[in-house]
Amino acid sequence: MLKIEHINSGYGKTRIIHDVSLHIAPGEIVSVIGRNGVGKSTLMKTIIGLNGLDSGEILFDGKHVSKMKAHQRARLGMGYVAQGHGILSSLTVEDNIKMGMDINSKGMIQARFDQVYEYFPRLAERKTQIAGTMSGGEQAMLSIARVLVGQPKIILLDEPSEGVQPNIVHKIGEIVELICKEFDLTVLLVEQHMGLIQQVSQKSYVMDKGVLIAELTKEQLNDSNIIKQYLTV
Repeated sequence: MLKIEHINSGYGKTRIIHDVSLHIAPGEIVSVIGRNGVGKSTLMKTIIGLNGLDSGEILFDGKHVSKMKAHQRARLGMGYVAQGHGILSSLTVEDNIKMGMDINSKGMIQARFDQVYEYFPRLAERKTQIAGTMSGGEQAMLSIARVLVGQPKIILLDEPSEGVQPNIVHKIGEIVELICKEFDLTVLLVEQHMGLIQQVSQKSYVMDKGVLIAELTKEQLNDSNIIKQYLTV
């Protein structure tokens, strides 16, 4: 579904991502872990097209997308939930979700819209509420719902647990697993919350200083000694 080959990117003359390659099969939930400031969010922005690619290649669903703009990648089926959830805080819940419908004009949009409310009944209850007044967990759900109505094939989730109460994080994980199965989705997840990573990831890449230094299986992710080796400062 997603194949990244030897990409390099950054901001201006400052290179952040160095020769990164990774592969994600259809239906997988794959994570990228690492300490703060090692380039994980820059990697996500590069994949979706918000950050320029200096060199390398990105293939999505068999198509070369490296030279495409972010909105073009979105129309091909790349969904992106930015760090901090990226909702439009002054709009209502329903208007936020409707924004996601503009991404993909192919059929079954209204059916998908209704289905999203079935998966997120909390949002259905709060259609008219201003999104910025919702809790962190509700905003996280809203950001995922908005992407889903655009009928993505893959969702890039950048720290969905940010600002979410600890007792709600597990629920976010359950939602990610459920939509992956029910909507036939692939997920790439950047996250600091190891409990969420261990809950949903089938494998994980470890990033340090813009370089992927290891690929961990699900079993390795649940080994505290291995995690300590890579994530302890």
